[in-house]
Amino acid sequence: MRRSFLLTAVCLLGITSSYAQTDSLMDMLDKTAPLSKKETVSATFKATRIINGSSVENLGAGVLDFRISHRFGQLNQGSQNFFGLDDATTRLGLDYGITKWLMVGIGHNTLNKEDDGFVKLKLLTQRKQGMPVSVSYFGNISIQTTPAPTLPAGDTWEYSNRLFFTNQVLVARKFNDWLSLQLMPTIVHYNLVDSTNSDNNTFAIGVGGRIKVSRRIAITGEYYYRLNNTDMLYNGSKTYNYASIGIDIETGGHVFQLMLTNAPGMTERTFIGQTTDSWSKGDIHFGFNISRVFTVVKPKEFRQ
Repeated sequence: MRRSFLLTAVCLLGITSSYAQTDSLMDMLDKTAPLSKKETVSATFKATRIINGSSVENLGAGVLDFRISHRFGQLNQGSQNFFGLDDATTRLGLDYGITKWLMVGIGHNTLNKEDDGFVKLKLLTQRKQGMPVSVSYFGNISIQTTPAPTLPAGDTWEYSNRLFFTNQVLVARKFNDWLSLQLMPTIVHYNLVDSTNSDNNTFAIGVGGRIKVSRRIAITGEYYYRLNNTDMLYNGSKTYNYASIGIDIETGGHVFQLMLTNAPGMTERTFIGQTTDSWSKGDIHFGFNISRVFTVVKPKEFRQ
């Protein structure tokens, strides 16, 4: 009788422990532990991008992320264009973690038929004692592959006219379990601009944040303020500062991002300096980011 009771108790304890582990899986990153000077702060953001712009988060070493980003047309186009759903821009991307501090990626954007590549370096990591922020460097190059324009006789179209460069410093702090903020000083270089009213270099300050509202849901936001080139034209249209608000939904270890934005473009040179839609005019786009992560190279501790 005693043996039967003990066996039953052990089985119940094992089942209870299994359910407890499942329920606590989403809380592991936020678990409070004894402070250590070397203990780093994790999960400042739950994705490698806040919305369009990069966060300080990197993929793990040997991890490949296939990302699909979609931006629909303007909501104020009305029912005739199904509130923008009949008009869409897509970016397909492959991001890869080479080491825990080095990440690279490539992508193709249907807007302007643009190819891009980037590198992200984690320079400093926030710690529970000592280092108050995380710091990363982000560098991007993009190439517009649309056909060359027809020029007057004697003029030539240089390949370098298609190139754009972005350099950013990402500075972020996780203040507590529910609030993270990030600052992004940025330089976007356009090889070809209208020199009568624009400079080749656009300087901007970006701010982004994440507010966790439940175990699986967080509200995110981004805004970039241009310090110069505020009168910059793009295809003859006035440009505006970029702003987005979104929702992160954690689903089984992945993050599904929904957002409202005034930028249909998803590369830094387009949404920072060449956004021609305005929130005040109702030029708002619905969009989403979704990714699938693959472990290409197993961590050392799992190779056995």
